[in-house]
Amino acid sequence: MISMNINPDTAVQLIVGVGAAVLAVLLMLIRIPQSDYCAKLSSSKHSIVMSFLICSFMMFYTMSQYGTEQIRDWELFTMLTIYIVVHFSTSLISYSMISLLKTERHKWQNLFMPGLFVSAVLAFLLLDVYRSGNMLNFWIVCLVAITAFLIQSVTYIVHFDRTYKKALKDLENYYDDDESHKIKWVRFCYVITMLTNLFILVYMALYWFLDYKMEIAALYTFWYLLYMLYLTSNFIPFLSTHRLILDAFAYRTLSGQDLIQLIESRRKPRVSAEHVGPAGVNEADFRKLERALDKWVEEKHFCEYDKSRDEVAKELGTTREKLHLYFTTRKGVDFKTWRAELRVEEAKRLLLENREISINIIGELAGFSDRSNFHRQFVRIAGCTPRQWREMHV
Repeated sequence: MISMNINPDTAVQLIVGVGAAVLAVLLMLIRIPQSDYCAKLSSSKHSIVMSFLICSFMMFYTMSQYGTEQIRDWELFTMLTIYIVVHFSTSLISYSMISLLKTERHKWQNLFMPGLFVSAVLAFLLLDVYRSGNMLNFWIVCLVAITAFLIQSVTYIVHFDRTYKKALKDLENYYDDDESHKIKWVRFCYVITMLTNLFILVYMALYWFLDYKMEIAALYTFWYLLYMLYLTSNFIPFLSTHRLILDAFAYRTLSGQDLIQLIESRRKPRVSAEHVGPAGVNEADFRKLERALDKWVEEKHFCEYDKSRDEVAKELGTTREKLHLYFTTRKGVDFKTWRAELRVEEAKRLLLENREISINIIGELAGFSDRSNFHRQFVRIAGCTPRQWREMHV
């Protein structure tokens, strides 16, 4: 049974311990549909919850040791417990973020549980050796733990970078709109995680040279609480849009695209769309598609966003392959660029006819789901920003 000592010296641990526990409970109360489709999201949530619970437990454990005869240096012991929290957090948060973006299980994920076990063993050894009073053995174990921590962090950083780039590519391939902003928070949170790790390593390296050890430790602990708050505040809204993201990440598996590419890779090289001869084109299908496109433009369906290419093709009564073939052979431009031009033209009209409406709302009305994408596409096509366009046509 843990007996906590509540006093000014342990106030920071109390606040962070309670805060971490509350955030863990809040995440646990959020229900995610029980299906294979949402398994990745559920696994990611549980990893974050476990990270928060470990932080809460270590804060309360630290409080319980205050004033005991085994703790000869409260400042050093506080640094040690913070390091253990960060060590576990690195594994759990990394696993959570990478699992969130991956479509399939990779071999590296089989190393997660053994890695977590090693972290637990090293944490136990650090605490046990410290309490024994043998400082030489303590620093030897500490050096081994830090080495393992560095190897672990570098490994996760490499895998996260690869996973994030592939996730962006999956979104680009599946959606015609720029949906990268939907997962940018994941990368930003992970960067903060790694910076948090770097700070604790710097703190440990400079420990003997610092004059205000407890003040720095308190500041870092509060920072860690803010980090957990930020992670939670981004993860919860993400749950409301997870279907959009999981659609793209699961598309390759659900559609059998990987299997198709594997089969095609064993055949002769495919002929690109530019080299398809007239005899290989179904003119009747193309004329039908042209009529459907005219009606689609007239009804301004191009202003609808968050639609996959398959959904758009279905609206036009064709397939994404035929749609791509039509645009590359007949219009000399891909569908995504063509639709962006339509949206910019619509935005130009709305900017002049509705001067009282903000530019951001105009972008949404024209079909751009992201503010930065709207400005980027407008400048690329119109040669000026939306604001400049409105001011030039008074």
